[in-house]
Order: sequence, then C-alpha cells, then structure tokens
Amino acid sequence: MQKKLSLESQDLSGRSATTIPNPLRGVTYHTLPEADTIDYPSHSKTTKTDRISVFIDGSNLFYAAFQLGIEVDYEKLLKQLVGDRRLLRAYFYTGVDPDNAKQKGFLMWMRHNGYRVVTKELVKTSDGTKKANLDVEIAVDMITMAEYCQSITLLSGDGDLFYALDSISSQGVQVEVVSLRSMTSDQLINVADRYTDLYKIQRSISKTLGV
Repeated sequence: MQKKLSLESQDLSGRSATTIPNPLRGVTYHTLPEADTIDYPSHSKTTKTDRISVFIDGSNLFYAAFQLGIEVDYEKLLKQLVGDRRLLRAYFYTGVDPDNAKQKGFLMWMRHNGYRVVTKELVKTSDGTKKANLDVEIAVDMITMAEYCQSITLLSGDGDLFYALDSISSQGVQVEVVSLRSMTSDQLINVADRYTDLYKIQRSISKTLGV
C-alpha cells in the first residue's frame, strides 16, 4: 500500500520510492528511488528513463522575464518544462534580502507549490549592487540528481555551468537548456541535447492579464 503525504508534511529528502501527490495538476512527482526500477502495485515497473529534474536560476529567469516584459507563472513554467515525464525534483535558486517581506512570501509560495528553494543572502559588491552567486549549489545538485534521472533541465544561460553539464552529458543523461538566447552562453547551447529559447515559449509560461 502506498503511503500518501500531505503537502505540509512533504519531505523529498528521503530515499523512499513513495509516489507524492502532486501540488501542481498534471505533473507527477517521485522521491529518490532505491534502485533503477521501482515496483508499483498497479503499474508495470517504472525505470529512471521517465524521470526529470529541473534546475532554475532565479536571477537569470528574472532578468529574462524583464527583457520579455512578462510575469512568469511558475505553475505553468514547471508543467511546460516537465511535459508528460515524471518530475523527481524542481529546484529554484535565488539570492535573498532578509528585509524583503514580499520576497519571503513569494519563496514560501514556491516551497508550497512543488519547488525546492535554495537561497543565499545577497552581498553588496564594490560597485554598490547586490549579488548572490549560486553556481556551485546548482552544479552540485545537478551532478547529484543526474544519477537518478534520464533528463536534466537547466533554466539558465550562465556559461559557468558548462563544465557540470558536460560532465552530466558524458554519463548518458539527456541535457536540456532553457533560457533567453541573448543571455545564453554558446557553450551551454552546444552541450545541450535540446535547447529552448524562452522567447518561443513566453506565452505558455506567463501569467494571464488580470490574474
């Protein structure tokens, strides 16, 4: 009998093969499997070829959305990236301002709607701007999750992530890159098995006016 977990008690850090009810309609989630195949009472064996993990560079997406003049609907975005595959994990990486109450509310919503949020406090640079570099966190998480997935989708155009993607690709994992072309490193496009320009899918991932 499968154990069902509520959204509030949902813990994706374990290695259970339990199917988790999806907080986003139309997307199927799985926790980390114990092996490459999992026995389900009502299904034939499901292999890791069905599984995908998604890694979103929040800062990169924010600036891409600004360039496109859209407001991203994160439910639509995840469905667009996953398609009919089984989502194992969806990570969202962003710098945080401890005094920004609106951002705290947004990140709480993200955590309650299918995303594992990874944050780092913003640091003021010499030119007065605030930045948070999460490249290491993204790279480590991608390499870790690649063992359990057939596909890895990175939403970022940051060329610093090329080496991690190249290593993942050499393991036989399909690499997908999604980003705005004008903000994307050629190295990422070249290493990707599939590249999608955000410009082409902007209508599918943006909020409807008035919502």
